[in-house]
Amino acid sequence: MTDGFFSGIARKLGFASEEKPHIIPDEAGLRAWLVQWLAKQIKVEPSQIDTAKRFDEYGLDSRVAVQVSGELEKIIERRLSPALLFEYPTIDELAKALAKDTAEQSDAVEA
Repeated sequence: MTDGFFSGIARKLGFASEEKPHIIPDEAGLRAWLVQWLAKQIKVEPSQIDTAKRFDEYGLDSRVAVQVSGELEKIIERRLSPALLFEYPTIDELAKALAKDTAEQSDAVEA
């Protein structure tokens, strides 16, 4: 019990890193994570998110784009461009590109 108590305090004070979200970094997993993330950002139900709608149509700015690329870096465990949301302006495009890139990276490591 005290272990969880102290780790919770350490996280709040910035001394412990946040745990990596558990998602499968394939296209469907990334799309689902992006839908949840966007819904939380704009305070709507995930069912209200249109994955073909452009991020800028949801009112996301460059500051938020940098935040999401940072969160995605934790999931796929590599550096990403902060301009990612501008290069791939919809959830569908971004999930597809990241999944393809992640699969290619995985294949290169295995070879």
